[in-house]
Amino acid sequence: MIPVNTTIRVVLLALAAATGAVNSNSVNAADAAAGQVLWNKTYSQTDGSVARSCTSCHGHDLTQSGRHIKTGKVIEPLAPSVNPQRLTDPAKIEKWLTRNCNWTLGRECTATEKADLISYIKTQ
Repeated sequence: MIPVNTTIRVVLLALAAATGAVNSNSVNAADAAAGQVLWNKTYSQTDGSVARSCTSCHGHDLTQSGRHIKTGKVIEPLAPSVNPQRLTDPAKIEKWLTRNCNWTLGRECTATEKADLISYIKTQ
């Protein structure tokens, strides 16, 4: 479980990233370039299953739909530019980042990694 102070920081960073309030002068500035690296990196799985990256399900073009590699379920585009509902609900942001980081990376993402991912997604 994430400590409360970390959860609050992630939600605040998510809101700041979603509204454009995070900038390079901010102490907690998110880094879209770091988010892109994290997004594209492939992670080996401890259970021996096929290595995964965020692109495994969401693809490289976030303006297009993706498909979950295990269930086959369609994933609506993540890019706020084509899907305005994305990055608008802090609870959903936290829920999906927690779930997807655990599934892809095999661990929970740090608050900084989450902010970087959100910042990257916003650029799409």
